[in-house]
Amino acid sequence: MRVHPRTRVAQESIFARMSRLAQEKGAVNLGQGFPSEPPPAFLLEAAGRALGRYDQYAPPAGHPRLREALAEEYGVEPEEVVVTSGATEAIHALLQTLVGPGDEVIVLEPFFDVYLPDAALAGAEARLVRLDLDEGGFRLDPKRLQEAVTPRTRLLLLNTPMNPAGLVFPEKTLEAIARLAQKHDLLIVSDEVYEELAFVPFPRMRAFAPERTFTVGSAGKRLEATGWRVGWIVGPKEVMPTLAGMRQWTSFCAPTPLQVAVAEGLKVARREGFYEALRSKYRARRDLLYGGLSALEFKAFLPEGTYFLMARLPHSAQDLLEAGVAAIPGEAFYREDPPEGLLRFAFCKKEEELHLALERLSRLREERGAW
Repeated sequence: MRVHPRTRVAQESIFARMSRLAQEKGAVNLGQGFPSEPPPAFLLEAAGRALGRYDQYAPPAGHPRLREALAEEYGVEPEEVVVTSGATEAIHALLQTLVGPGDEVIVLEPFFDVYLPDAALAGAEARLVRLDLDEGGFRLDPKRLQEAVTPRTRLLLLNTPMNPAGLVFPEKTLEAIARLAQKHDLLIVSDEVYEELAFVPFPRMRAFAPERTFTVGSAGKRLEATGWRVGWIVGPKEVMPTLAGMRQWTSFCAPTPLQVAVAEGLKVARREGFYEALRSKYRARRDLLYGGLSALEFKAFLPEGTYFLMARLPHSAQDLLEAGVAAIPGEAFYREDPPEGLLRFAFCKKEEELHLALERLSRLREERGAW
C-alpha cells in the first residue's frame, strides 16, 4: 500500500523499542523514563473521587478546574493555559500552530526525539545547535545560538531541565536567549516538563520574555503518572484559543477525570512538600547511579535536573542489553555524528533496580577484564 513520504518519521521510538527488548530479555530497564513506583496516594485518591463524576468530554482548552489550578501555579490567568494529552501533544500542537513550510526551528542537540519529527510534520526545517561536551559535561555556547539565526528562523525550541543532557539553564543564559528572541522577533517554546526535578535553582524562561514564550509542562513528570497523559501549555493569551482549536483535531481533550485529579493533586503536592521529597528521592538515586557508574570506570556526567544521566563507555547499548541492563544509545539524541560511546540511563527506578543494574554491569566488566 502506498503511503505518504511524511510517514518516514513514523518508525518505532527507540524508547519503546528498548523497553520492549528489556522485557523480552529480562533486563533492568534504565532506558525509558517512567517511574517504577506508583503515583502518590493523594493523586490516586483524587482520581478515585473524579471517576463516575467527571467522565465526559472536557473543553479542548482543558477542564476549568485544571486551568484554574495551573493558572495559580504559574501566576497567570486561566485563559493563558491550554491542557493537552501529555507534553508530546503540546509540542505537536505548538509547532503545527506556530511554524510552517519555509520556517526554521532552532533545536538544541542532543534533543528529545519528538522535536525533529514535529518540526518536519509542520513543514519546517530544524536547525541544530550542538552543545559542547567535555570532561565537565554538556554546555551551551550562546554564540552558536546567535550564529544559527537566519532570516527564516521563526522559533527557538528549548528544554530545561534538559533531556537527555541534564542541564538546567541559569538566569544569565535565559536572559541572553530572551534578548536574542526579542532582537529577531522569534517565538520561544520552552519544554519545562522536569521543572520540579531540578537539583539546582530553576528559573522559568517565561520570566524573561513572557510575551513570546510558550511553556510546556507535564503532570506525568511532576506527579509520577506518565501514563495519565495530562500536559499543558502556558502562553500569550491572544494565541491560546487558536492552540486549543488546533489540539482538538488530535485527541480533542485529555482524559477528564484525570484532569480533575491533577487539578487537586497539584495543590496537595505544593501544600504538603511533595516536590521537595521527590527531588530528595531522585537526588539520592542520581548519586547512587553516578557513583556506581564512576566506580566501574564509566565517564558519567552528573545531571543538574531530570531523572536521566548520560555516560560514556566504549561498548554499545546492545552489549549492555545482553548483560541485562537497558539504556538508550546516544545516537537517539543526535541527527548525525553522535559522541562515541554515549548512553542515557534513567534513574527513576527503585533503588533495588539500580543496585541490580550496577551488579550486572560489574559482572560485564569482570568478564571483559577492562573496558
